[in-house]
Amino acid sequence: TLLKRKIKKMHNIKEIRNDVEAFKKALNKRFIEIDVDKILSLDENNREYIQQRELLEKEKKDISKSKDQSLFEKSKKITVEIDNISKLQTNVKNELETILSSIPNIPHPDVPTGKDENSNVEISKSGTIPNFTFKPKSHYELGENLNMLDFDLATKTTGSRFVFVKDKLALLERALSNFMLDTHVNTNGYEEISPPLIATDATMYGTGQLPKFDNDQFELKLDDSSDRKFLIPTAEVILTNIVKDQIIDKKKLPMRMVASTPCFRKEAGSYGKDTKGMIRQHQFYKVEMVSIVEIDKCLPELDRMTDCATKILDLLKLPYRKIVLCTGDMGFSAEKTFDIEVWLPSEDKYREISSCSSCGSFQARRMKARYKNEKKETVLVGTLNGSGLAVGRTLVAILENYQQEDGSILVPEALKPYMNNIEKIVKI
Repeated sequence: TLLKRKIKKMHNIKEIRNDVEAFKKALNKRFIEIDVDKILSLDENNREYIQQRELLEKEKKDISKSKDQSLFEKSKKITVEIDNISKLQTNVKNELETILSSIPNIPHPDVPTGKDENSNVEISKSGTIPNFTFKPKSHYELGENLNMLDFDLATKTTGSRFVFVKDKLALLERALSNFMLDTHVNTNGYEEISPPLIATDATMYGTGQLPKFDNDQFELKLDDSSDRKFLIPTAEVILTNIVKDQIIDKKKLPMRMVASTPCFRKEAGSYGKDTKGMIRQHQFYKVEMVSIVEIDKCLPELDRMTDCATKILDLLKLPYRKIVLCTGDMGFSAEKTFDIEVWLPSEDKYREISSCSSCGSFQARRMKARYKNEKKETVLVGTLNGSGLAVGRTLVAILENYQQEDGSILVPEALKPYMNNIEKIVKI
C-alpha cells in the first residue's frame, strides 16, 4: 500500500540492537508481549540480504567494466539473483517494519509502573466540590429539561453518540471554544491555527493513529483511491504534522500552536461505556495544544502545557484533580502523560477532561521532523500535545457544577463576556 511505501520506523532498530535488554525492560513496563528475538532475527536477515545484494551488484559492475564477452551469461544470472534477493529483502523489511509500527513509545523512567488506571498516581486536587442541598441531576437530564440537548433527534438524523446542542447551550459551547482560544493565545503564548479536518494515511501514521488504531478512525471514501483520507480524531494529528519532513531553524523553537476543531472517533473499544449523554461521542469539539521543542526540553514543556490546561479550569472555577498515568495506561505515542479530571456531581467522581502528553522523539522519527542543535548536528525534535480543553466535557462540567435546584444553570463569571452577559441559562 501507499502507507507501506511512506512508512518510517517508530523505533530505531540500531538502538534496539545496541541495547536489547534495556528495550525488553522498557516493553515489560508497558505490559505488552512483543517477540524481540523475532525482531532481531528479521533485522539480521534484512542486513544479510542487503550485503548479498551489494556484493552481487559489485560483481556485476566489475564484469561490465571488463567487457569480457565470455562473462555475459554470468552477468545475466547475477541480474536474476539480485532481483530474487531484492524481493526477499523487501518482504523481510516490510515484516520488520510492521512489527515495529505496532510497538508503543518507551515510557520515561519517572513514569510509575502499573498495568492499568488503578496504578495512576494523583498529583494534586484543586477547587471546591459543590455542596448541593438537593440531588444533583446529570448533564443530559439538565440539557433535555432545558430543551437544549436533543439526543433522540440526532439518533434519527445521524445515529447514536451524536447530539443536537441548541439555543443558549449552543452559545455556551461556542463561548467555551472562544474563551479557551483567547486564553491560550493572549495569556499562554500559543499561535492560533485553523487547520484542515482531513488527514492522509501518512499524516495519521506520523502521530501514531495508524496502523494500530485503524478501526477507530472515520475513513472517507473518495474517488482518488491512491491515497487514503480520514477525518481527524484530534487536531494533534494535523498540527503536529506541520513540521513533517522539515529541518526546523532552532531559533523557531519552541513552536506552540492551538486549534479548536471538531474531532471524529468511532470509539470502537467503548461498547456499552457512557452510552448516555455527551461524555463519549463520535463527534465533539476540542481545543488542542501542540508544542514542538528541542528534544531535551520535553518534560519542562509538559509541565507548562498542563498548567495552561488547568488554568482554564481555574478561571471557570471548576474542581479538578491532576494525575500522572502509569506505564500501562498511557497512550500509544506518549512517554509521559498527565490527565486532568473534572468533578461531575451526578457521578460523584472525577472524569477526564484533558490529557497532556510528551511523546519525546517518537512521532518526530515517523515524520522526519528535525532541527540542528548547537553542534550543528541534525537531531529529532520533541513533540507534545494536550487538550486545552475538551469543549463538550467542559460544557458537561458547567451544567453539573453550576446547576440550580430549579434546573437553571448559572453562567461562570469568566464566560459572561462571551455570553452576552447573561447571568443564567433557563428553560425555553
